[in-house]
Parts: sequence; C-alpha cells; structure tokens
Amino acid sequence: MNLRLTWVQPEDLVGHELRQAAEDGRDASAVAHRWRTAGGTPAPPAAGASPRSADPRLRKLAVRLLDELDALPSPFADREPTGLPAIRAACPDWPAPRSLERAEELTGERTPVRGPDGALEQRLHAAWLGRAAGCLLGKPVEKLPLHAIRALARATGNWPLSNWFTAKGVPPGLLAAHPWNRRSAPTSLAENIDGMPEDDDLNYPLLNLLLLQRHGRDFGTADVARLWLDELPAGRTFTAERVAYRNLLDGLEPPETATRHNPFREWIGAAIRADVHGWTHPGDPAAAAEQAHRDAVLTHTANGVYGAMFIAAALAAAAGGGGDVHRCLREGLRVVPPRSRFAAAVRGGIATAAAHDDFDTVVDRLHAAHGACHWVHVVPNAALLAAALTHADGDFAGSICRAVSGGWDTDSNGATAGSLAGLLAGRPDRLPERWTAPLKNRLATTVGGFDGIGFDSLARLTCDRINLREDPHP
Repeated sequence: MNLRLTWVQPEDLVGHELRQAAEDGRDASAVAHRWRTAGGTPAPPAAGASPRSADPRLRKLAVRLLDELDALPSPFADREPTGLPAIRAACPDWPAPRSLERAEELTGERTPVRGPDGALEQRLHAAWLGRAAGCLLGKPVEKLPLHAIRALARATGNWPLSNWFTAKGVPPGLLAAHPWNRRSAPTSLAENIDGMPEDDDLNYPLLNLLLLQRHGRDFGTADVARLWLDELPAGRTFTAERVAYRNLLDGLEPPETATRHNPFREWIGAAIRADVHGWTHPGDPAAAAEQAHRDAVLTHTANGVYGAMFIAAALAAAAGGGGDVHRCLREGLRVVPPRSRFAAAVRGGIATAAAHDDFDTVVDRLHAAHGACHWVHVVPNAALLAAALTHADGDFAGSICRAVSGGWDTDSNGATAGSLAGLLAGRPDRLPERWTAPLKNRLATTVGGFDGIGFDSLARLTCDRINLREDPHP
C-alpha cells in the first residue's frame, strides 16, 4: 500500500520547512545536513506529496527535525510580528476606525441601501461575480509554469490574455507537454464552462458567511476552528489549512495550530479567506483587517497573516464606494508592517507596474525577483496581485487577465483581483457579459446549504451581515 497524503507527511514537510527557514532568516544548515545525509529529499516541487512512501526510520527522523526547526528563532520576528497589538504598533499609519456614515460623507454616496437596486448590495453582487470569474479564468492553468501559460494562450491567439482559455486549436504536442490542470479542465475551459464549479477560493467565503451568521462580528479564532470541524472536510483543505486541521485533530489549539510542523504558514491560504471580512466592513479597513486577523491566525503567521489583512482592508476601502484601485492598495498597505517582506513585495509590484507599459515585462521582473519562492507563497503572489491591479487601473477584464497571466497561484490571484475590480465597477451589469454569462448565476459547492446558490442571493446574504447603523431603507 502506498497511500500518499498530501501536505502533512513529515518527510515532505522537512524540505518545505528548510526553504521557509531560509526565507525567514533562521540558520537551519545543521538540520539540512543531517536530513541530506540520512537520505532525505527536497520538498516536492509542485504537488503536496513525494511519489513514494518514505522509510519508517526516515519519517521518524523527519518528525524530530521538524521539532528542531520549529524551535529555531527567526531574526525577522521583531519586524514581522503575528500578534495584532504588535502589528498595530508596527504600522505608523494604521487607519482610524471609520463608521459607514463617515465613509458616505467622504464619497458623497449613500452606500447603505439594501435590496436588489441598493448600491451596497449591487456592489457586493459584482464582487461575488468578479471573484468567481477571476477564479474560473485561472483554474485550467493552475500549477503550470509561466512559459507554459503563455504558450497555451498564444496557440489560440489569446495573448495578451483577454478571454477564457480553450483547448480548441492548441497543438497536441503542446498539450502533451503542458496539460491543463487535471481537475479543472473539464469545468473551466471555454468549451466546458457551465456555471461556477466548486473551488476552495469560493468555499472559504461561504464558510465565512456561515461564521458570521453563527457567531457575529465578535467571533474568535476558536469559533473558526469549530466551524471547520463541523462543515469543512479535511480533504477539502490544502497546505497550511490542512496542517492546522491535523493539529486540531491532534488536540492543539490556536495559535499553536498555525505553528506546529507548518511550513506553509506564510503561504496564500489565509489571503483567499479574507474577502467576506472586507466586504462586510465597507469604508472601515481597520475593522476588516482586525476581523481577518482572527481568522488568519488559525493557520498562518507573519506574512501569511498580512496577506489576509491587506486584502481585507483593500476590499473594505473598495466596498465603501470611494476612491480608485490605487487608493485601495494604499489602504491595504496601512495595516501591514512596512518593514515586512510582504509590504516590500507589494510596494515592488506597484512600482514595477507603474514603470512599464508592457505587462509581460512587469511579470518577468517579478519572477526574477521572487522566483525562489514556492508558487503558492503569499509574497510573490501579493507582488503580482498588486502589479496586476495597478497596471489595469481598475478595469475589470484587465485586472483578472493580468493577475492570471502572471502565473503562480493563478486561480487565487484571479479571484482576488476580480473581487476588488468588481467592487470598483459597482454593479454586476458593468462587468463584461463574456465573463459573467457563463457563470449562469450558479455556484457549485460542498459547503452545506449553498450548492447551486446564485450570486445575487450571496450578495443579499452578505449584505445582511453588515451592521448598517442608520440605514434609511431597512
């Protein structure tokens, strides 16, 4: 029997943790030497498990080495804290709490109006659609290297990327060399799309709607954990989320769930869970970031947490109805320690996008700067996301196409870009029909009670989670 359980096998985690140690400044050279001498292998380059079972003695060694690696202090800890008070103290420009009414004064708009024609509900409808469309665009090329994405799109005249990927017209040899994502191709190529298929980038927003319905805005990290155990099958989790799930089943509690044997704690997982936290705090980036923090620390630390806080704050700014994409990105940076690697990557992405008219050049420079990171790490993906949004200047199609065309975590970056650009568009009918019509207002999911739900209904449910203090149209 050769059961390979991805993302949690100790012999696979060591290589990832050694890479993480190199990124956060820990000296793991002695551990690395012992691992190599014993016959240990590097981390799997793309998938979550090595192809063959390890020798039992090697697995036992891996557990011991993971304990040692967990104990190594990081010299970056002071400038990249995880606790919220320390994060706030490290952010000299932390935004002041802002009421929804004050956001309206700043934008000149009556945002808190419910109902199918209400400004806020329409904005949230566009955000849900945008998240779905951007995710779906990136699904067939997830895990593929950048050169393969470009080759597949160019083969059908779809470069620069401006439409759904298709297999029609792609030479068989190219498809053999760079096959589509195995699980996604049957539901996410242009010729196959029939509604929005299930994806973890949509499942987590659904779970966070449930979280707010059950526990309200004052939920704790333990409430997130209990919700997952009740509603989220372990097999539907990946990377840091799967490790945290395992740690919960081992009897650990947050925040230790994020730190024990978890080399993925600075990857993108917490960031893809942040949308609802931003959507439900229109005009209040600080509150959105704080809520995202309570969710993120179940599974992530430092830069992994900043990814969630940054996105939640940027989306909150957009949900408030004011400003443009550049202001939203600035609002996101206000809740991130400025000396962190995450903040530096976002600033670098913005600057690179502003310096070059050709987005392929932007992407090439970002890959040169961050190519040593795993394709799911939050730092390179944040740089790409910021660059794509900056370069597209708020345009919806430009935002999702640039985010996906840059590679790395294509579906997650497309989803977040679509969420923010959808909010800025303000209404679903302002999104191009070629991106929304194939969704057929239908989302497939295994999250209980949501399978087949429409994005208009999701907008209404999300709007119901917002505390509209003085809504003149209840």
